[in-house]
Amino acid sequence: MKIDARSIGKVLNAPDAWRFVLLHGDDSGLIREYASDLTRRVAGSLDDPFRVAALTRETHDRFAEEATALSLDGGQRVVWVREGSDSLAGPVSSVLDGVGSALIIVEAGVLPARAKLRKLAEARQDSASIGCYPEEGRVLEGSVRRMFGERQVRITNEALGWLVTQLGSDRAGVRNEIEKLALYAGPDHELDLEDVRVCIGDSGSASIDDSVFLALEGDRAGTDLALERALSEGANPVAVARVLLGHISRLRRVKAATEQGESRVEAMKSLRPPVFFKKQQSFERALSLWSLPALAELAQRTQAFELSCKQTGAMDMLLCRRHLSVIAAKAAAASRRR
Repeated sequence: MKIDARSIGKVLNAPDAWRFVLLHGDDSGLIREYASDLTRRVAGSLDDPFRVAALTRETHDRFAEEATALSLDGGQRVVWVREGSDSLAGPVSSVLDGVGSALIIVEAGVLPARAKLRKLAEARQDSASIGCYPEEGRVLEGSVRRMFGERQVRITNEALGWLVTQLGSDRAGVRNEIEKLALYAGPDHELDLEDVRVCIGDSGSASIDDSVFLALEGDRAGTDLALERALSEGANPVAVARVLLGHISRLRRVKAATEQGESRVEAMKSLRPPVFFKKQQSFERALSLWSLPALAELAQRTQAFELSCKQTGAMDMLLCRRHLSVIAAKAAAASRRR
């Protein structure tokens, strides 16, 4: 069966309803999280040698043996296959047609709709095909708030809004940041905006923030340094595009308000979350360099840049460097004309 996003929780909470669960997509962190959750629910842990068989690409040839083996303690076994590919479709189908009871979990990367593994999982009633793709927007906010809730930590709406603009798209990276913030807060504490900024201020996410601010104020050398730091620490170009679009949107709101007669100070104060005090001068410099039409055009070009990064085979790192370099060059040229 093909499982939609709204039904994933039901699958994870009822692993005994399935013989085969296929986890595929481009969010490797989310795939690993779902596989771990299913394994714990069935076997009680991830490393029980009698109930969990973890197979890598080098040990796929043991699949049939492990999938048909009996549990020594009587509980259900889990065969957890990593780096799955279509070469497993035949062996998995043969095991499912047999009398075994083990839960088969296969982690795969991006699979096209015509892939044999996907067709197998989606065609059978005892199998689940779950697409794992990066979360964004309100969906990401909901996941982050839920993760904090699991750790008895609260977070203000203002802090949550800022945090999701800084997080990368990979689930493992998101969870790592949540773990760090929860440890910083301790149970029954509410994180505010300043807490969050202090705690993740030295992360790759902050480097993205730096590269975006510096590009829009025309600092070409600073942009390159901050972007390279962010990319070296695991940031991806789509995350850069999201932060950039958020920054452009806030500049447009302030610019529009000032053109309607509101003071720049009051317009900036109305932003939620507010501009971090260390970034206020950079924000104001960008305001002086970009007109509303120019910001609108930049937003459209950034959306096109994000879409290009998501296309199969795209040279996303090169596209990212080029996009920010062009922005910084335009801002620098505008600064020279002033």
